Amino acid sequence: MPKITAGKVLLTLTSLVTMTGAYIADWNETHIYNPNWPPHAKFHNAQTMSMGAALGLLGLYLLWVHRGVWTRSLVQVIVVTESLYWITQLSAILYPGTALVDGDWVPPIQPALATTMLALNALAYFLEHRRLEQRIA
Repeated sequence: MPKITAGKVLLTLTSLVTMTGAYIADWNETHIYNPNWPPHAKFHNAQTMSMGAALGLLGLYLLWVHRGVWTRSLVQVIVVTESLYWITQLSAILYPGTALVDGDWVPPIQPALATTMLALNALAYFLEHRRLEQRIA
């Protein structure tokens, strides 16, 4: 069984949130079932949900199923994999006509959530990088 470490637990958490977060937020009448959205907008919403699921699953696979040697390079790949979804979410506001929320009734939690996930990934990287260096020394 793979060794359980603080960094792996943090990366598991961010993998699970990446995998499920968009479904929790978007599988409802305000997004995928919104009758006011054209089919192509729903297509891109579905694409976003699937991308989060794929990246989260890849992270979990690399963390717990992959039988390769646990190295700094592998940790870097996992951290990048688990950060891509959140980086692209933060960049989405830079495109013309985008908004963080529809209407004023929902607080814009995406930047806070994305920043939190990226901070947890950075902390996990730091913890695992330090642990691997101590193991080598």
